[in-house]
Amino acid sequence: MNHDSITKYLLSSPNGNFFLLAGPCVIEDEKMALDIAERVLAMTSALSIPYVFKGSYRKANRSRIDSFTGIGDIKALEILRKVRETFRIPVVTDIHTAEEAAIAAEYVDILQIPAFLCRQTDLLVAAAKTGRMVNIKKGQFLSPDAMRHAVQKVRDAGNNQVAITERGTTFGYQDLIVDYRGIPEMQKNGCPVILDVTHSLQQPNQMTGVTGGRPDMIETVARAGIAVGADGIFIETHQNPAVAKSDGANMLPLDKMSHLLSHLTLLRTAVNAIKQNQQNQ
Repeated sequence: MNHDSITKYLLSSPNGNFFLLAGPCVIEDEKMALDIAERVLAMTSALSIPYVFKGSYRKANRSRIDSFTGIGDIKALEILRKVRETFRIPVVTDIHTAEEAAIAAEYVDILQIPAFLCRQTDLLVAAAKTGRMVNIKKGQFLSPDAMRHAVQKVRDAGNNQVAITERGTTFGYQDLIVDYRGIPEMQKNGCPVILDVTHSLQQPNQMTGVTGGRPDMIETVARAGIAVGADGIFIETHQNPAVAKSDGANMLPLDKMSHLLSHLTLLRTAVNAIKQNQQNQ
C-alpha cells in the first residue's frame, strides 16, 4: 500500500463505518498471527470496516524482568511483513526508541508510540521522519488537549500522517477510566482519533507483577466510543487469551470479535443517521 494513502484508507469505508486496529498484544509465532489476520479480515470485509493488523514485535515495557518480551525483533518484524503481503492490509507496531523507527518502518505501515513515551521528542521526530503514519497513544497522565503538542511535533518534523489513540487515564493506583469528552476534543487537531478499548480496561500495578483487566467490559467501552464519534477502534485479540504471552487479562477472545463488530456497526449506522439529520436541520 502507498504509505501516503494510509489516512485515506482508514477513512475509506463506503458506508461511513469506523476503522479497526486489531491483533495480538505481541507476535508469538507466524501461524497465530496469520490466523488472526485472516479471520479478522473476513469479518471486517463483510462489514466494510477498513482493517489494520496490529502486533508488537517486542514488548519493552514489562512489569517484571521475567515477563515475555518477544521472539526476536527481526523474526517478529518478518512475520508482520508476511501478514502485510499475504493479505494486502496495512500493519502497525509500536517502537520504543528513536533508533528503532527506521528499522521497523521497513516492515510496517504505521509506527505506534506507546502512551508512556508520547512526550519523547526524539522518538516522535524519528518516527515522523520515516514517512510512515504515526499513531500516538495518549499518556495515562495527560489531558486530551495536551496531545496537541505531540501531534505538532510530528507535523513540524514534516509528516502530516498522524493519529491519536485514547487508552484511558490513571484513576487511582490500579485502574484506568476513559473520559469520552476527550475524543471530540482531540479530533480538533484534524487527525483520526482511535479508542483503544482493551488497554483502557487494564488494571495496572497488581501485587503479582502481572497487569489485570476487565474484558467483560470491552463491548460497553467500545459502544460508548462509537457513540461519541471515535474514528477508529483498537482491540487486542487472541485465539485463547488465557495462554497469551502478554496482556491476556484484558484481550478479547477472537471468537467474540464478529458479534462485537456487528453490534458496533449497527451503532455507527445510527450515529451517522443522527449526524445527517442534524446537518439537514
